[in-house]
Amino acid sequence: MRKEIEEYAKRLKLSWIRENYQEVEEKDPQKYLLSLFEKEVQNREERKINLLLIQAQLPKTGEQPFQWQHIQIPQGIDREAVLKGNFIQERENLILYGGVGTGKTYLATLISLNAIHTYGSKVRFYTVAALVNKLIDANQNGTLTKIMKQIEKLDLLVLDELGYIPLNKEGAELLFQVISMCYENKSIIITTSLQFGQWNHVFGDPILTEAVIDRLIHHSHLFLFTGDSFRYKESLQNR
Repeated sequence: MRKEIEEYAKRLKLSWIRENYQEVEEKDPQKYLLSLFEKEVQNREERKINLLLIQAQLPKTGEQPFQWQHIQIPQGIDREAVLKGNFIQERENLILYGGVGTGKTYLATLISLNAIHTYGSKVRFYTVAALVNKLIDANQNGTLTKIMKQIEKLDLLVLDELGYIPLNKEGAELLFQVISMCYENKSIIITTSLQFGQWNHVFGDPILTEAVIDRLIHHSHLFLFTGDSFRYKESLQNR
């Protein structure tokens, strides 16, 4: 009988039940079945979350609580809504602007983690430079359509460090394609230390820059990070 149970569980793709059904101790048949199904569903949810976390490629964060006191939050949204990812359900964007080391990437990562754990959202984190390099390679290798389809399936795309490196013409145009594809279809979080007036230094074309900004700021919330660099302050404390 044991072999038959394991075989049927395998055919039904009940992996937890197939390997652990003997561990459940319940005399009542209905409670026994209920316990089996509950643990199977729980196991599947855990595997799904772990897979989403792997696919998201989020940077590591510390365990310290996020500090909000130096962030100017725009009207129409609050801390709870940000952390819960309500804007993702509305397909809105977040633009996190401020100096280096002020917590922009940290907040983007916390939002991403919450979206994955709470809603099972599909998230992908890139630095802008890494994504552009990937797009250029894919364009030259004939696999750009595949990359675009992967991005199209996301609920949230995080583009970190916009403005650190100027883009060449091909890279700027490919990034514009990604932003245009996401426009009103999924949410984007942008972290940057550049004001909008300086974005032309990144994209190198005023018309393209205007088109990028126009799509990003429509249905968006701008957060201003005004504090000092956390890494700099931590370095001073260690000294």
